[in-house]
Amino acid sequence: MMHRLPLLLLSLLLALPVSASADDRHDWLDDAWWTDGQLPVPPNFQVSSTTETLITDEADIPVYIARPEAEEDFPGVLFVHGRRGVDPLAQAHVRRLAARGFVVYAPDLYMGRFVEAMPIEHDYALESDLNDVLDHIRSEGGHAGDQVCVYSHTRGGYKALKLAVTFDRQADALACFVSYYPHMQDPNAPEPMQVYRYATEADALKIPALIFVGEEEQYQRKRGIDTAVASMQRNDLPVQLVTYPGVGRGFDFRAPPVRTFADDLATRDAIMRATKFMNEQLKVE
Repeated sequence: MMHRLPLLLLSLLLALPVSASADDRHDWLDDAWWTDGQLPVPPNFQVSSTTETLITDEADIPVYIARPEAEEDFPGVLFVHGRRGVDPLAQAHVRRLAARGFVVYAPDLYMGRFVEAMPIEHDYALESDLNDVLDHIRSEGGHAGDQVCVYSHTRGGYKALKLAVTFDRQADALACFVSYYPHMQDPNAPEPMQVYRYATEADALKIPALIFVGEEEQYQRKRGIDTAVASMQRNDLPVQLVTYPGVGRGFDFRAPPVRTFADDLATRDAIMRATKFMNEQLKVE
């Protein structure tokens, strides 16, 4: 393993979206660094968090909110959870994202409908609940701008995709789509569809999209992601895929002792790429 570490570090540092052109592959080598020795320093903010409850006709949805502790307006991000729900590991990811300079809203859609964590079947009512949350956070105005980016992982990627396309919130409320190893298929679809197909909604996702996946992701999940992205790129949709070598599933939230050094490198790289990407889409200078 040790003899592979330098190659792993180099691969992670140079990892770029598969759609990038050859000229883009050295965008990190800017004049400020090469001539003046200046290295970029990512912004860091102290973060405070709270939980509010959105009460609808059908559900009481707790929304975990993390925001920077600073006297300025920050853009908004809608975090869509996977099968874990918004547990402490997911909350930590939300806080890490908020520390980059975002107001992050993380609704616990399962708790809103008394769904046990780690469900097998998908409840389509959750997609409607997510749409209600989006309307709520826009009307409250707790962040800068009228649009937000939808940011998800695992099964949350499917819910986020449905929010953007089926509910057509990409037309008015969503500026971009970010997802970590998303489930790019209806979780209730039969096994052949899980392995050999992807949700056709992906071909209608018109907003800029950034997707992260580990090279050692589960085969049936990675195949769906790769196939969906390839189709989207053939259709000239604005999607970027970043694949991390030597990294498996759950790299953004895995905790010690199972967490690896490669997981940490991938997590830090992904959140910085996502920060830059979302700021560009949300028109933040």
